[in-house]
Amino acid sequence: MRLWAGRKICSCFMLLCISPLIAASVWAQNPKPSQPGSVMQQVAGTKITINYNRPVARGRELFGKLVPYGTVWNPGADDATNITFSTAVTVNGQKFAAGSYTIWANPGPDEWTWIFSKAYPVFHIPYPGEAKDALRLKVKPRAASHMETLAFYFSVADGKKAELVLHWGTVAVPIQIEVP
Repeated sequence: MRLWAGRKICSCFMLLCISPLIAASVWAQNPKPSQPGSVMQQVAGTKITINYNRPVARGRELFGKLVPYGTVWNPGADDATNITFSTAVTVNGQKFAAGSYTIWANPGPDEWTWIFSKAYPVFHIPYPGEAKDALRLKVKPRAASHMETLAFYFSVADGKKAELVLHWGTVAVPIQIEVP
């Protein structure tokens, strides 16, 4: 009886060890079109980390078509794009608590609403609703060179200030972050 129990434990252990290898092999053979990405920036004593899946334009008209104007959208794919602030910060002049949030946006041709939601972690659809909003910002988009794959990046990181940009297609949408 002891020999059988030992084989059962050994078989379970082998299954636990081999399963991730099989999953990694399947992932490598059938990668998702929207690949995972992340960016981290240290601003003064604050660590800002963004995790997201990066959709690809593939010749599609993006804003106003694929992503309709006036509709809340998650800038990413699969799991909702999320951001973590290790300390309290100021975002576009508004105080904002440390923590993890999901990022949402309501695009328009001349103005976007950038939304940080307390709903974390969640799938990228549907939008969790205004009751979960932690902060909403009105932001002016700017024209930019074509970015085939959606990207978040810090175009400026200087002392206690940084500019975080959401960039896809020919649209860049910046926000200003400051560490008090």
